[in-house]
Amino acid sequence: MAINPSLLFLSLLLLFNGCLARQTFSSQQFQNECQINRLHAFAPQTRIRSEAGTTEWWNPNSQQLRCAGVSVMRQTIEPNGLVLPSFTNAPQLLYIVQGRGIQGIVMPGCAETFQDSQQWQHQSRGRFQDQHQKIRRFRQGDIIALPQGVVHWSYNDGNERVVTINLLDTGNSANQLDNIPREEEQGRESSSCNNLLCAFDRNFLAQAFNVDQDVIRKIQRVRGNRGTIIRVRDRLQVVTPPRMEEEEREERQQEQRYRRTRGGSQDNGLEETFCSMRIKENLADPERADIFNPQAGRISTLNRFNLPILQRLELSAERGVLYNRAGLIPQWNVNAHKILYMLRGCARVQVVNHNGDAVFDDNVEQGQLLTVPQNFAFMKQAGNEGAEWISFFTNSEATNTPMAGSVSFMRALPEEVVAASYQVSREDARRIKFNNKNTFFFTPSQSERRADA
Repeated sequence: MAINPSLLFLSLLLLFNGCLARQTFSSQQFQNECQINRLHAFAPQTRIRSEAGTTEWWNPNSQQLRCAGVSVMRQTIEPNGLVLPSFTNAPQLLYIVQGRGIQGIVMPGCAETFQDSQQWQHQSRGRFQDQHQKIRRFRQGDIIALPQGVVHWSYNDGNERVVTINLLDTGNSANQLDNIPREEEQGRESSSCNNLLCAFDRNFLAQAFNVDQDVIRKIQRVRGNRGTIIRVRDRLQVVTPPRMEEEEREERQQEQRYRRTRGGSQDNGLEETFCSMRIKENLADPERADIFNPQAGRISTLNRFNLPILQRLELSAERGVLYNRAGLIPQWNVNAHKILYMLRGCARVQVVNHNGDAVFDDNVEQGQLLTVPQNFAFMKQAGNEGAEWISFFTNSEATNTPMAGSVSFMRALPEEVVAASYQVSREDARRIKFNNKNTFFFTPSQSERRADA
């Protein structure tokens, strides 16, 4: 059958216009959400109690979270608590605020490299060797990167509660659904079973798993409102790395070997790039800081360069510490929205939109969340007890532009341009450009001198 070139061209044109219209609609939708006149620092709105912990959600319909295209939850896992296996419709970053434990992540298509010998009985007594994918240890200060659709579970094997902050990037291109975080629906209290196997035909499942229907009946049985975090009767016995330091060293060595062999005959794609990829990094270690000022504080960044999986997730993060009354100079995010969660202490934060209007000028307290949209300028100053925070960015290589200091845009302008733009003298323009020799911080003594002047 001959193809009419005109018809083919028309079909391609309609397809292109349809895609363009979809992109334009999405862009306009985000633009409308980001017409923000006032920001608010706020705490979680919804709290769901499980048998061995709680899940708290920030309101996903708040304008600032809809602008950023994200959802955020805080999870508390009690000792011996198991977060049931689940997956989400969006990539996420998980920060360990407190505690330590183990986590399993099931990467599709990857081998079960951990083996555990157990006694079992089936007609005759024998020895069965369980196999599963790698289990990783986590501790306070870790950031864990979880791709969309990947099954993951967590277990608190310590003596204190584990607290995590989870950011789900529902606006990510990998999410083909809507902006509703699917884990929220799984966590709702319900009298019905809330796992995916419940709704399937029992006979079909028995054939699929090659087990008796009685086994499937047990899986589908309702066990009350235990929630998504259950308490393990006896301690969970699984094969884990002997020491966290050995695990991290092994993962880094695997990553280095891959980088050396990339493009060579040893690069088989899936196994080297996905199955062996590092998914976590610790940002709490002061020695890891990328920016440090002994009088002001430190900042540790995480992006696609030091955790390559973030390039797939299109996300990055930053952990900051400010000492007593120290501050961050004004700046704006060039290519990402910023979602800030206060870990400890408090800080006064000012945010100004692209029109020069102040949309936020208040304290952000411990446990509160604040979104700073792309190209909104902001600055912060710690209170008397200092401040610590974790920030998530909707770009794997988030970049900011300082407005003051040694690497600022103001330093890069000619004095004449500064003087003419702000109607100040050449001498004042020179002070504006060169007086602060720090890169990202200002110290209490500097602010006090300005107040006394």
